[in-house]
Amino acid sequence: MILPYLSRLLCLGLAALFLVHLAAALIVALFTPLAIRVAQKLTAGRAARLFLTLRLMPFGLAALTVLGLCVPSYLWFEPEGINESVGYACLFLAILGVLLCGIVVVRGVRAAVSSFRFARSCRRSGYETHLIAAGDNPPAVVLEGSRPVLALAGIVRPRLVISEAVVRALSEEELSIALRHEHAHQISRDNLKRLCIFLAPGILPLLNGLRELERSWISFAEYAADEAAVAGDARSSLALASALVHVARLGRVAPSPTAISFLEEVSDLSARVDRLLTDSPSPEFAPHRSWLKVVFILSLASCMAPMFFSTPIFQVVQSILERLIVIRP
Repeated sequence: MILPYLSRLLCLGLAALFLVHLAAALIVALFTPLAIRVAQKLTAGRAARLFLTLRLMPFGLAALTVLGLCVPSYLWFEPEGINESVGYACLFLAILGVLLCGIVVVRGVRAAVSSFRFARSCRRSGYETHLIAAGDNPPAVVLEGSRPVLALAGIVRPRLVISEAVVRALSEEELSIALRHEHAHQISRDNLKRLCIFLAPGILPLLNGLRELERSWISFAEYAADEAAVAGDARSSLALASALVHVARLGRVAPSPTAISFLEEVSDLSARVDRLLTDSPSPEFAPHRSWLKVVFILSLASCMAPMFFSTPIFQVVQSILERLIVIRP
């Protein structure tokens, strides 16, 4: 099928997006068991970052490959006047690429609608108040009724949302440590990370295949928030474990796909309680090292960029695109 110049570019880009994403996702799925074993030897925060990176890598790598290599090589070396036909295999792969991108769009709309409905529900049945008088605590939105809700909702400006049923079920000490737990999620921007994971497509348009990574990230993100909340104090660990048990008895309500609940998975309750009662872990806190890592990565990338984004690299990419996807009549 003969297509115009820019239409061929779109077709090639979508096909390459799907192929790179598929290859990267299969590799990630293959190494997931190894990543889980490695995570057991890391701190909770580092393990959560490992799982987040692995989960977002396939689509991120595919998008960077298309935008950084495929598109420039096509615009640079593909002449506009030449007649070139796109094969049916390329069209099929491009359709799969459209489905892959469509999943991101549909999930984004779904998350936005769900978050909007939950925010509207909070405005109608909730009120703002300071639950803990002592300390510098931001106000929380308290929901009237018996729904067991304790979560951090929102992306840009996440707010703590808690129901009256949870407030009544917890003691003042348990409520204070539960609020510190949610504040730790807020500092780590876990709501934004959860949104990115929610938007990321699976291995195939109708096959996720990476659920184990998502569940592992949820577990270790909760472990990290627990560590930050208790700060190595045995009494705080006991209070947080007690709060988890009390909230679990009330049941669980998922506010929205992007909200971080105090108890994400009931099946993970025993592991969190055991971790709190036996380890009393100290939080991981080394912001200066994080900045040093960012500076090192940016410096390394700036040094290696000329090596990868050079004329021979673009010529190789264009040759691969022509031989594997595009056919001449």
